[in-house]
Amino acid sequence: MHWWQTGIIYQIYPRSFQDSNADGVGDLNGIIRRLDYLKSLNIDAVWISPIFPSPMHDFGYDVADYCDIHPLFGTLADFDRLLAEAHARGLKIILDLVPNHTSWDHPWFVESRSSRDNPKRDYYLWRDPAPGDGPPETRLPNNWQTHFGGDAWTYDAHTGQFYMHQFHRSQPELNYRHPEVLPAMLDNMRFWLDRGVDGFRVDVIWLMLKDEQFRDEPPNPHAAPDARPFDRIEHIYTASVEGIHDIIRQMRGVLDEYDERMMVGEIYLPVEQLVTYYGDGDECHMPFNFQLIQLPWDARVIGDYIRRYEGALPPDGWPNWVLGNHDQHRIATRVGQAQARVAQMLLLTLRGTPTSYYGDEIGMEDVPIPFEQCMDPAALQQPELFELWGRDPERTPMQWDDSPNAGFTVPEATPWLPLAADYRTRNVAAQENDPASMLNLYRALAALRRAEPALNRGDYEEVDLGQPDLLAYRRTWPGSDGFLVILNFGSVEHRLDLRAVLNESGGEVALSTNPERIHGDDIDAFHVAPKEGVVWRSNGR
Repeated sequence: MHWWQTGIIYQIYPRSFQDSNADGVGDLNGIIRRLDYLKSLNIDAVWISPIFPSPMHDFGYDVADYCDIHPLFGTLADFDRLLAEAHARGLKIILDLVPNHTSWDHPWFVESRSSRDNPKRDYYLWRDPAPGDGPPETRLPNNWQTHFGGDAWTYDAHTGQFYMHQFHRSQPELNYRHPEVLPAMLDNMRFWLDRGVDGFRVDVIWLMLKDEQFRDEPPNPHAAPDARPFDRIEHIYTASVEGIHDIIRQMRGVLDEYDERMMVGEIYLPVEQLVTYYGDGDECHMPFNFQLIQLPWDARVIGDYIRRYEGALPPDGWPNWVLGNHDQHRIATRVGQAQARVAQMLLLTLRGTPTSYYGDEIGMEDVPIPFEQCMDPAALQQPELFELWGRDPERTPMQWDDSPNAGFTVPEATPWLPLAADYRTRNVAAQENDPASMLNLYRALAALRRAEPALNRGDYEEVDLGQPDLLAYRRTWPGSDGFLVILNFGSVEHRLDLRAVLNESGGEVALSTNPERIHGDDIDAFHVAPKEGVVWRSNGR
């Protein structure tokens, strides 16, 4: 087994983790300062959202230089120190690679838009205005839309053509049909791999290729009457376009030039399409599986999906699970604090690699951000959808202690986003010595997962306990203790006879999400409290 299969990945949004220089923005030296904390979580790898030079129109997802560090976060020397300090603690470092688009400040695009005959003109997607009457800037090449809202084409008056972007207009799309673009991006990957980076999370990897004929996308017959324009069309010419798998195979080939490096791809697709991005073991090591974020918090729905996902995986495809990230509302906000504890037990006991989002281990919740303090370009571009689409609430500063600014930055500084109102009570320091805290539940689950082959590599078997609000499954590995996980998604206590399920009389409760659990280990009358998760250890099974 590889480290990325048995380990836990922890995502850091660097602007919000720890500020070391009093400017209100997190940085690399701040992460270094917190490495011992990260080690204490029993995680194995840290994924850092983009830290490359950028004008920050999309907070680093608009890259101006793939081979350097933004001064806001530090220097290459700081990064090298972070890498060395992390490796010394047994922690891997995964960088966020953004190959689909660059910033409009990237030297490639500066050259590309300088003239129609510039050698780098076709590094990007340029199109003439459509035929017809009216000013050229109104005659869009086709009906493509951006994920942030609005047309996917911006007119450049200097050269009289439109360039394409699927996100903010400051993020022009690269043209991977140009013979020089992919080799250049592969060299960018080698730059970091040569420094010792352990892998990449690849942004919107399934969007990297577009229809060669630039055809209009067809209407979406399932769109709601009030759907935004993006949702009114089916994205068959801008997503999963034929040829994308060959590009990913070449990216994987670069990783395979090095020992024990990995690539996880950001892909929002139904499971049957998602699993094609494993290829024949020659594409993504793991295409991100976001269904725990997207599905209703319902035991039957999630159980059905686990079965469907496990059944769809290719023979050597390794599963993975995610509860939250920088683009999605926090799990504690979505399901409440009690069920957030159940969710952590689910994440850390399922078969496959879990990815955690910073702050979820202490139950951080979304922070309401008034529009006048909004920073997110997606929300600013769609103000009518601000409350629905804004991503600032899940990106707020880490809550370290009850001091002014929560220990994220010095009291005199102004954090780049507001702090949660509850930071004085919900913080790392407050939870450190509380055995009932979310933090110590997370640590205990992660430690159990690390110690037990059944949990970090074992088989998964669904168990039907006959209750619609219970999700239960076994995790087993030959010659090791086995585990029965019972998760109560409901608000009703259940009294269960587990004898037939366990088929033996031995064992004990290894962990519970309920710090006040008073019931014993009687398998004939096993109690599961409302909103409780329990891990039962079956000795030697």
